[in-house]
Amino acid sequence: MALPPEFLDELRARTPLASVVGRRVKLARSGRNWKGCCPFHGEKTPSFYVYDDHYHCFGCGAHGDAVTFVMQSQGAGFVEAVEQLAAEAGLDVPKPTPAAAEAARRRLDLQDVLEAAAGVFQRKLFLPEGARALDYLRGRGLSEATIRRFSLGWSGEGRGALAAELSRQDISPDMLVRAGLMTEPSDDRGSREFFFNRVMFPIRDRRGRAISFGGRIMGDGQPKYLNGPETDLFSKRRTLFGLDFAREAARGGAVVVAVEGYMDVIALHQAGFAGAVAPLGTALTEEQLEELWRLSPAPVLCFDGDKAGARAAARAAELALPLLTPERSLRLAALPSGEDPDTLARRGGAPAFQGVLDAARPLSEALFDLVRESTGEATPEQRAALRGRLEETAGRIRDKALAGEYRRMLLDRFYERRAAARPRRGAPAVARPILLNRPVPSPLLAEAERCRTLLAILLRHPNLLHDVEEALSRIDLPAPLLRLRDAILHWSASAPALDSDALITHLTSVGLAADAAQALSVVPYPLPACARPGAQPAEAEAGWWHFFGLLDPGGLEEEVATAAREFASRPDEAAHRRLTALCTARDALRRGEQGQDADL
Repeated sequence: MALPPEFLDELRARTPLASVVGRRVKLARSGRNWKGCCPFHGEKTPSFYVYDDHYHCFGCGAHGDAVTFVMQSQGAGFVEAVEQLAAEAGLDVPKPTPAAAEAARRRLDLQDVLEAAAGVFQRKLFLPEGARALDYLRGRGLSEATIRRFSLGWSGEGRGALAAELSRQDISPDMLVRAGLMTEPSDDRGSREFFFNRVMFPIRDRRGRAISFGGRIMGDGQPKYLNGPETDLFSKRRTLFGLDFAREAARGGAVVVAVEGYMDVIALHQAGFAGAVAPLGTALTEEQLEELWRLSPAPVLCFDGDKAGARAAARAAELALPLLTPERSLRLAALPSGEDPDTLARRGGAPAFQGVLDAARPLSEALFDLVRESTGEATPEQRAALRGRLEETAGRIRDKALAGEYRRMLLDRFYERRAAARPRRGAPAVARPILLNRPVPSPLLAEAERCRTLLAILLRHPNLLHDVEEALSRIDLPAPLLRLRDAILHWSASAPALDSDALITHLTSVGLAADAAQALSVVPYPLPACARPGAQPAEAEAGWWHFFGLLDPGGLEEEVATAAREFASRPDEAAHRRLTALCTARDALRRGEQGQDADL
């Protein structure tokens, strides 16, 4: 049974080879690859290596792809192995019909046509008629070796020249139309060559087979760069320029980096960055991201250092978030203002672009700034919007464990910036003990007890955390309570439910059981009613804001103003409850009520 090569390529691309092999072989990481003991001959020292698209045993020589492994390890036939893997990948195996066989033959014919055209274009580049195009490429700093390696060429300026030359190889105009090299005939004229007066860039698939062309016009004219049309072989959204070379380089440890255009890729390869690829004139697509991840678990996306580059980075991050897993992420790199990879590599050489790669940030670090730039953080409204966007951003990650880690990290950055930006009132905080051997009725002890009460309320009523965590993060706490607060905030970022028992269990698991017990202690003073387990939710919330107001009266006024604006714009039950609790605390403080710590 003959199957279309395109189907087999798609099957291999959708099948993680390490997962298939890992069902029968205990694999361990070896750099970017995997290794284990060969299942085909007895060995005690691992010599069996699994790469992104093939395996190889350096002991017995076993070698193959996912289909071969199923055949060799299970004694399955070719069709049986394909059907098993296709079912797992969600693909339908093409039926061996005469039409399917004819379609496969036509695709092979199209590849022959495109390879023949590439030969014609490259030959013309080195003839007198291609002198202007060759001078252009040399003027861009490309060596003849690079020009020939990428099979760059010249389309010619004479209409009909390509069809005439390829007709000698029995290639008809109809085949040129199907290959994307000529236009469909119209009512008023016949087929015309698609590329005219252009420097030609062959576009190849991951195995190095020509599937289309791109062309850059010489002189005036639009579009400046032109890609071939969609064909049976070529899908622009699924293709990366330079993928065939980058695939080989990635196996040798080269950094995989996505840049903008053909010339960027070629210039970087010439400078020694053989893992460079580029989308074809469009924003990065989900299919292209998948191709990048097949090459590297954390490829670099390189963007201009201006506002347009920041927008492109934000779009790429938004596209990637649902696809992230613990095994695959991204790094983001920004070019110096006014530079692109081509000019940077020519002017500064390899060290200049290496500096850009060295400064690339993991997506987890860059994401906060991308979101912050879209919302701002100067006003309470902007900060509220920023926090909401950060939580929404983390929530777009489908892997729940990873989403929790991103949410925790993004909110940590949020609170760190808020604490750093907020002016301090009074003297700087100093680390001091919460409990004294002999309680002394002093302002210092009163402040320590108020801090302890805030955390005690949250230990008993953690359902308040999402409403009060920003205010909590701004308070200068004694050192022991600071550890407890950070642990509580980290727990709330990913806890499935804000439950007191679950919180205490978590604190115990991270070694803070004694800190929690101390916060809930009745020594040196009993806790107020709002910090006890039996307090009603409204009582606990109003009590929390009351003690917060004792520590930070100005902060409480800000919270009241923010809650009033939120209630005006969204008058729901939650907003009304929050505003009521805040106003109750503020009004009590204005009346001079100090609560149960008045005697401290």
